[in-house]
Amino acid sequence: MARFAFARAAINPATLSRTLAEEACGALVTFEGWVRNHNDGRPVLRLDYEGYEALAVREGSRIIDEAIARFGVSGAACVHRLGSLALGDLAVWVGVTSGHRGAAFDACRYIIDEVKSRVPIWKKEYYEGGDSGWINCDTR
Repeated sequence: MARFAFARAAINPATLSRTLAEEACGALVTFEGWVRNHNDGRPVLRLDYEGYEALAVREGSRIIDEAIARFGVSGAACVHRLGSLALGDLAVWVGVTSGHRGAAFDACRYIIDEVKSRVPIWKKEYYEGGDSGWINCDTR
């Protein structure tokens, strides 16, 4: 499995977790980001994700490599959805395996925080009443 990848269909956390399994690891920490029904006080109906795939995969893979080196974990992966997602859909999954839970927790948080800030992925929310908007896009 690629350590950072995009998915255009539903993400299966159980399958992804198994790809990281190692007998030497005593911990698997995962993060799941779901599509919620609100943002900034506005009701959300659905959303779309777009990404600059070639750059995103390179930068996402770099983040995974950094986390493994920085926290000394055994394995790590991140899968992010692209396309249209409904409320409750799994939008992003991160998994980290390690000999100990502390390093796995720290690496998991590092990965999702860095992916959110460094990887070129854009989210468009659709609101009640037909309005929509791109979220956290710097227009400067």
